Amino acid sequence: MTGGLYLEVMPSGSKYWRLRYWENGKERKLDLGRHPGVSLREARNKRDEVNLAREKGFSPRAEKKNIVTFEAVALEWHEKQITPKTPKHAQKVLSILKRLILPAIGSRDIGELTAPELLTPLRAIEARKLNETAHTALQICGQIFRYAIASGYTERNPASDLRGALAPVVVTHNASLTSPREIAALLLAMRGYAEEMGSVVVHHALWFSAYTFLRPVEVRCLEWREVDLDTREIRIPAEKMKMRRLHVVPLSNQVVELLEKLRAITGRGKYVFPSIRGDDRPMSNATVISALRRMGYTQEQMSAHGFRSMASTRLYEHGWPSDAIERQLAHVEGNAVKAAYNYAEYLPQRRELMQWWADWLDGLKQKRNRLYPHNRQQQQCHQVHDDEPDNHLPQLLVVRVERVHQLLELRRGLLEHGDTPVKIVPLIF
Repeated sequence: MTGGLYLEVMPSGSKYWRLRYWENGKERKLDLGRHPGVSLREARNKRDEVNLAREKGFSPRAEKKNIVTFEAVALEWHEKQITPKTPKHAQKVLSILKRLILPAIGSRDIGELTAPELLTPLRAIEARKLNETAHTALQICGQIFRYAIASGYTERNPASDLRGALAPVVVTHNASLTSPREIAALLLAMRGYAEEMGSVVVHHALWFSAYTFLRPVEVRCLEWREVDLDTREIRIPAEKMKMRRLHVVPLSNQVVELLEKLRAITGRGKYVFPSIRGDDRPMSNATVISALRRMGYTQEQMSAHGFRSMASTRLYEHGWPSDAIERQLAHVEGNAVKAAYNYAEYLPQRRELMQWWADWLDGLKQKRNRLYPHNRQQQQCHQVHDDEPDNHLPQLLVVRVERVHQLLELRRGLLEHGDTPVKIVPLIF
């Protein structure tokens, strides 16, 4: 390399003459043409012309025509590739770009951006303890550069050079309760979540989440037009599902009864579980979480997503087929084409599963529970006796309540289990 001139070899094998120089304390690079179309002699002549112009006070960047900025390409990519997808996802991507990436590198020529320059805003995101967001931002930038290469705006993707540059994301599983004893205590707490402690709609949302084990966003955004009580089904369209597949939810007797009661309250609006701010908005994503916290459950103990893990664990424990369980959980099918047509797969078995699950939950909150193990050969009920360990109620129940009458209400519920010794330890706030 002489006088800043060098030949850059791309991973594809293409070779480009570059001129490295400094301007206002920053390193700049200028494209002088592709080799062998531009010979060494021609590249040297161009270098000398640029250096002579710089000595006279002219900036190569100012003279360069049609500079394409990273921001221009990013917004073009977003409009063509992301906007056609779900509005929520499109808004999330645009927000990350405008808040975290574009202020730092948006005005830069996309053809001159380097990996260290791209890493700067990502490091700033990491410094705010947002590691997962930093990885998401890097993925977005990588997609933008791939689009830019295909569109002829640049020749390489500096995001690919940052593999391993960010701290790994520590995966934490959603908190959940899975033992019968823990689930029984949760159901008792939910039963005590009366109007004085929270709204009737939130109370129903808790039970609906437990019975159907849908994703929290699918519960919150459920619309009445998706509910058919005659066919005893909920059909959530593909555009609202995480895996973009139509999802059918068979309704148990308990859920049908719950929705019939709820229709008298929210049936005139759009959403089954509307926001307190208006029927035209879905319930906030923090509502169910807040209800769990008010019942005394910490984020390490139970989450809104935990109802899914709770159901999955117990259904597998009782021997239900994995295909029926995974289909009801709306987990993605490995074959995308097959999955698009299999939304109703195992539906008769899933109807049976959903009714069994609702009955099993109800059994935990009754005096003498009848738990129905999945055993097609016996088809018999299993009587759970009060002296069996870990079957329903805890021997020591620590309860967080905010008013004394809530404690009394919970105590009255526990007295129904008169022959089951339970000691209540109230934490009144």
